[in-house]
Amino acid sequence: MAFGKKKRPINEENAVAVPQTGRSSHPFLPVSSYIPGCTQDIQLYRSLREAVPIIDAAIEKLVRLLGTFNVRAGSAAAQKSLERFLCEVDVGGTRRGISAFVSTFFGELLTCGTAVGEIVADSTKVRSLYIADLKDVSLSSGSSPLDVIVSARDERGCFSPVRYPGLILKCVHEPEPGKLYGTSLLKGLPFVTDILLEIYNTIRLNWERVGNVRFAVTYKPQNDTLDRAYAKERAQQVASEWSKAMEKNGPVKDFVAVGDVEIKAIGADNQILESEVPVRQMLEQIVAKLGIPPFLLGLSWSTTERMSSQQADILTSEIEAYRREVEPIIRQICKTHLLLSGLDCGFSIEWNDITLQDIAEIAKSEYYKAQSKKILTEAGGVKDENK
Repeated sequence: MAFGKKKRPINEENAVAVPQTGRSSHPFLPVSSYIPGCTQDIQLYRSLREAVPIIDAAIEKLVRLLGTFNVRAGSAAAQKSLERFLCEVDVGGTRRGISAFVSTFFGELLTCGTAVGEIVADSTKVRSLYIADLKDVSLSSGSSPLDVIVSARDERGCFSPVRYPGLILKCVHEPEPGKLYGTSLLKGLPFVTDILLEIYNTIRLNWERVGNVRFAVTYKPQNDTLDRAYAKERAQQVASEWSKAMEKNGPVKDFVAVGDVEIKAIGADNQILESEVPVRQMLEQIVAKLGIPPFLLGLSWSTTERMSSQQADILTSEIEAYRREVEPIIRQICKTHLLLSGLDCGFSIEWNDITLQDIAEIAKSEYYKAQSKKILTEAGGVKDENK
């Protein structure tokens, strides 16, 4: 077998296979978790998804738009085995099925630019599919630049090559020349996002200062000597009574003062800066980088029907490119299952249409072709009769 056999084969149906890329129990792993070129931006990109909902929504939309697929095997036995395996394979936690695995794997690929998974198997069957944390794996070049060595963190916190590299699933998104790690879809957004978050934070602070009304209570002593002598005590008394009158928890109270007391609302005359234009400028940059049409993200920007159709066509081509990136991983999983099951036959992967709109457009195109063919046939028949 290409992946090698263990010394003691496991034949039990409920046997447990341990992932090679699993996290170890070292208590001080965060101290040595930095891997040059890999983990320095991962936490940043995850923070971007958490801080800006529109980025997280765009990636979730792309994951859902990737769609589903069917696998067609060359024999009936292989087809039945593949269908059962792809529906019931354990992918961690309470999730099962290849669709759940591909969704999580693809989301990791878009966010981090690199996704590493593993086929957890023994000598008899594939037990589960596992997606590794990039902090626990490392990619390095072997004797050739085309040879990629996958290393996993051991119990001591050091990296060592995995024992069965043929079971590792690795995928990178648009890697730079000479680089092993891919490029995140969010590359280039930290600067723009920082400006956007600064605007949002300023809006919050301004509304706290202006929206939540604060009052300035000023007590002005009179010119008589007695009033000036007890100015401090009277000011403290005014402050105490004002605080009682403005208590949040309790009944509404009136404030009554004797003397020259002036009350003004702080910030009532200030005007909050208009944020619609700068926020839209930042959102335009984010949407342009993510490749999602604005109307799919709930942005009601002015657009024409023709422009929306063109944006949908561009998105379709983007989804097809993403499918080409993920398809080799699906092929590796299906091939491994067939080999371990003793079924050596070919298979093909058929992706479902991206949207119903595409189905309608394809049907309309086929209708126009048939109508054109019919017209040409009738015209040719009339011409032959005239001869």
